[in-house]
Amino acid sequence: MSAEQLDSPRLYERIYAVVRRIPAGKVATYGQIATIVGRCSARTVGYAMAAVPTGSGIPWQRVINAQGKISDRRGGDGSLRQRRLLQAEGVLFDSQGRVDFRLVGWHGLEEESDG
Repeated sequence: MSAEQLDSPRLYERIYAVVRRIPAGKVATYGQIATIVGRCSARTVGYAMAAVPTGSGIPWQRVINAQGKISDRRGGDGSLRQRRLLQAEGVLFDSQGRVDFRLVGWHGLEEESDG
């Protein structure tokens, strides 16, 4: 078992703390969140998003893949639900199912200090 896996409860909380800072109408990538958190991978961020507790208020829908698309989920309608949640926040998708990061990409924690 890797150190990342052994630390997963605390690591997930650090991931969730960053994701909570993504404003409505903006998106970030799994890799971007991993870089901000440090010492974790984009895959781990994906696992953390899949494990978000219902009713937690963590805006998991705002984390997408580096191609600007919603990653497919096994079973259920999670991908469709994620798209609907983002569209309700004003996030637009092109005909290929991608977002324009220039318009809706979150620039991370430095964006907060620009305000």
